[in-house]
Amino acid sequence: MSKMTKESGFFITLEGIEGAGKSTVLPFLAEQIEALGYTVERSREPGGGPLGEALRAIFLNPDLQLDVEEELLLLYAGRRDHLRSRILPALAAGKVLLCDRYEDSTVAYQGGGRGVALARIEELSRWAGILRQPDLTFWLDIDPQVAAERIRDRRPDRMERESIDFFRRAQAAFAQRAMEMPKRFYRIDASQPLAQVQEQLREALLARIPPRQSHHG
Repeated sequence: MSKMTKESGFFITLEGIEGAGKSTVLPFLAEQIEALGYTVERSREPGGGPLGEALRAIFLNPDLQLDVEEELLLLYAGRRDHLRSRILPALAAGKVLLCDRYEDSTVAYQGGGRGVALARIEELSRWAGILRQPDLTFWLDIDPQVAAERIRDRRPDRMERESIDFFRRAQAAFAQRAMEMPKRFYRIDASQPLAQVQEQLREALLARIPPRQSHHG
């Protein structure tokens, strides 16, 4: 776990299936980190960098039929741009980069959901130069049936239209990932009322990140 210092930033990601509430808690999380004395830059995937944002519109377009290789290539083209243009510069400037989705989503959705071999994803990740992984990941874990109810009134994008079974496989992949990387992953029960989810996030943050004001020298 990299320690937070004045010189180096900190990379935090929010993960979970559609309807887990990531976009709801992201602003709250940003406020809590700012209260500790850090500058926060918010980002998202697909997206983040200029190329990633342009590709996001393609990736999520419900009228497009993409096969899994096309999905992966779009994701990694966007991720490389995101890392280069946003993530690394923010961390070099000592900021906290707070991102909605990153590599774990690819492992969960394209790996778990679509059945792509993990070795294939890791190979593509290395080839694209994705060497920087998050320092801390909040996984908002929720039953896919409950999550589906939450997003029922949205006009679904290409990923939101996936089946409950797809999201069950994705959830299992997130769980596997969390088990393999307990130092980085922090599981939050996202089916709780929002106030409880926020309280859990706040406590986890305070346990992991020292207030910047207390630094001396």
